[in-house]
Amino acid sequence: MTLPNGRSHRGAMAFHAGLAAEGCVAQDYERRGFRVARQRWRGKRGEIDLIVQDGDGLIFIEVKQSQSFDRAAQRLSAAQMRRIYASAEEFLGTQPLGSLTDVRFDVALVNGHGETQIIENAFGHA
Repeated sequence: MTLPNGRSHRGAMAFHAGLAAEGCVAQDYERRGFRVARQRWRGKRGEIDLIVQDGDGLIFIEVKQSQSFDRAAQRLSAAQMRRIYASAEEFLGTQPLGSLTDVRFDVALVNGHGETQIIENAFGHA
């Protein structure tokens, strides 16, 4: 079934599940004292799910949601990581310190029960 906005019913459900997962992750970071700077920031090179302030630095977060943490983790590809790096580079161009800003790339996994698992510095060093 196609909805008026062009999404299939399954696609619409996945979209809303993704929004809910991102909301849970944003709340988790806020509870730990971080300030959410942007949600779903979109540049010319792609989208970053969450960007949070870490003192003078930034954490770029990719949120992956699936029935299990393992399945969610498997959904992150090398191509997505390259897109996220490129998008982060673009975002840093809007910041006062530019590429000198201290950054980290986290992956937030959300399982089918709404539980979260954060993998800090998940991409390592580029």
